[in-house]
Amino acid sequence: MTPHTSRRQFLGRSLAASLLPAPALLGLGMARAAGPWPARPIKWVVPFLAGTAPDTTARVVHEAVARELGQPVIIENRGGVGGNLGARLVAKAAPDGYTWIYSSAPMAASMHMYKAPGYDALKDFQHVMGLTSSDIVIIVNAASDIRTLDELIARARRAPGRLDYASGGVGTPSHLGVELLLSAVDAQVAHVPYKGASEIVNAVMGKQVAFGAPIFSVAYANIRAGKLRALAIAGPRRNPKLPEVPTLAELGVRGVELMSWGGVSVPMGTPEPVVARMRAAFEKALRQPSVVAALEEQGGNVAPMDGETFRRAFTQEMALTEAMMKKALIEPM
Repeated sequence: MTPHTSRRQFLGRSLAASLLPAPALLGLGMARAAGPWPARPIKWVVPFLAGTAPDTTARVVHEAVARELGQPVIIENRGGVGGNLGARLVAKAAPDGYTWIYSSAPMAASMHMYKAPGYDALKDFQHVMGLTSSDIVIIVNAASDIRTLDELIARARRAPGRLDYASGGVGTPSHLGVELLLSAVDAQVAHVPYKGASEIVNAVMGKQVAFGAPIFSVAYANIRAGKLRALAIAGPRRNPKLPEVPTLAELGVRGVELMSWGGVSVPMGTPEPVVARMRAAFEKALRQPSVVAALEEQGGNVAPMDGETFRRAFTQEMALTEAMMKKALIEPM
């Protein structure tokens, strides 16, 4: 090949490229840089322990999503600091669609609970979609002599600070919700933080604490098995799985309505075509009867939200957390 021939070929390629519209050039550059997505296994970080509601939800959904995408979706549990450890990890990951996070209410709560959480729930993540929601349930050991919420409150008032409760970590719904409840009924109880909702259940069943307020989906199996007693639902209505258990409002405790929710997010800057394909795969998975049945069997509610609605859930949870902290006199850590 002569120098003149090479130059003519180069000029020809340059002229052809210059005739392409800008979006086509961008797409061409992305295709050269990244290739088809996904081309390798995907890591889905669950920032809580195995057996927690986020973990069990992700494990129900991930295989259906993997089949749709044609690549394995590998769940990696990174629990600790109310979900912050895993969130920090994903916030710093490459925005290439190969690292996801199970994002949930504690991620939003951390924006106020911690002075330096290590990430920004709105600026560092593209929120793909919401997947499920779950009630919060007040539980005691089935062998406890506390049989009603009124008895629990009376016990707490008689001996301020003597009774104790387990939470899934500082800033989680199981912590802030109980503190808001205690503020509403003018009672003082000692807080014992654990690393996740499954540990709340274990602590109550092991009689290490008097009560707890885990996510319904985590406690439901043991309530049904007769190992735990449900005193109240901290949501706007009774749960159809336990229709005999009243809500806090029905029991005279107003202004304490709590729901936990979760979904999937990716690092900010992830290409929109990748986000759109992810969303389509999750939407299809949530329409599969076997997936819906498995999630409902755990006590969760299938509650898909598009990306913008899911993002609004974060901003609303942040505002709710700030209000609860002020009411319960909780200072950021």
